[in-house]
Amino acid sequence: MEQTTLPTEVILTHPKQSLGNVHLDWSPQPGTYFDLEGQTYTVLERRHRYQLRSGRYRLHKIAIYVQKTQHPVERSLVAGRWVLGDATCAYSARSEIVRCAVNPEGPCEGCRYYDPA
Repeated sequence: MEQTTLPTEVILTHPKQSLGNVHLDWSPQPGTYFDLEGQTYTVLERRHRYQLRSGRYRLHKIAIYVQKTQHPVERSLVAGRWVLGDATCAYSARSEIVRCAVNPEGPCEGCRYYDPA
């Protein structure tokens, strides 16, 4: 079975709601960005849903849980991976999902908590 033909349900985590089903030609993994109808989302989780057919479980559907991303271009390269925000700040979470502990929504530019590490 070819994975690109499977429907992928996009679920917003907060507030929890389904954004619909899409057919993707790639496999979004947690930490990657995903554009849908002009809005950028960060993939938080990926789940596979199976269905029993002819005595065998077969991959039926994929669900990705996402959150809205305000400033996806604000990234830093740390140890070979891209993280959100300015990694030179002492409060940086160095994560693909969260910018920092004190200002997780961002943006980093002009943040009053900026503290060079």
